[in-house]
Amino acid sequence: MIHTKTLLAGKLSDFNHRFSRETPCIQGTYDFVETFMQTLFPICRNRVPEAGELEIELERCSVKLKELLYPLRNKMEHPPDEVVETFFHTLPVTFDRLIADAEMITRFDPASSNLEEIILCYPGFYCIAVYRLAHILYEMKVPLLPRIISEYVHGKTGIDINPGARIESPFFIDHGTGIVIGETAVIGKNVKIYQGVTLGALTVEKTMANTKRHPTIEDNVIIYAGSTILGGNTVIGHDTVVGGNTWITESILPHSVVYRQHRVVVRDSKNFKEPIDFVI
Repeated sequence: MIHTKTLLAGKLSDFNHRFSRETPCIQGTYDFVETFMQTLFPICRNRVPEAGELEIELERCSVKLKELLYPLRNKMEHPPDEVVETFFHTLPVTFDRLIADAEMITRFDPASSNLEEIILCYPGFYCIAVYRLAHILYEMKVPLLPRIISEYVHGKTGIDINPGARIESPFFIDHGTGIVIGETAVIGKNVKIYQGVTLGALTVEKTMANTKRHPTIEDNVIIYAGSTILGGNTVIGHDTVVGGNTWITESILPHSVVYRQHRVVVRDSKNFKEPIDFVI
């Protein structure tokens, strides 16, 4: 047993020395996401800090981000200081987009009562918000960290948005569980997506890594629950409604309505005889 443990410890040590020195801290990344979200939206803490206090908290977030980027410095196109500066320079525009996202949900979801409820309770908004932060880092070609951030949110919400996807604002995810949006997907303005929707690739091959593999969704499109839209050349034209449980691998013209033809039969249970007699 002692020999086995010694052998395993040696293997673990070799592996970690080879692969773990240039990766950001996982738990530190999770903490950064939560702290940053609470700084952007202090209502999550049930208190409203003064502007000066928020400035201090933003500075703390910038230091934490720099710490996460430091192990990646040899793999990045820009030094950590420059990445952090660009990240925070982009934030005012990103914040305006997030407010537009939240306001769209408030406008169209009859179950919502106010903006505070959207920010505090809606997993769709939370996932969109963190995606927009991760996307800034992805656009600056920061390796690994954007994906760690997005997978953290995926685990919390069941919504999988690759940080490479290009999503305009406003954007509305309702319910959200089971949504998958691939790396090269492009989504226009005023798009609404419901649970179980997949914007995926037709085939998955490593040779396609630098090609557009996922569909384009133009402005003012609604995609209902369970729909699957695949392929980098597939374009869903603007102002289209895609019905639930549809399978789409070809482009759809603007102003279309897409739906499955199926028949639902309702019978009186008193006159309905089970085709198979079984007992559970």
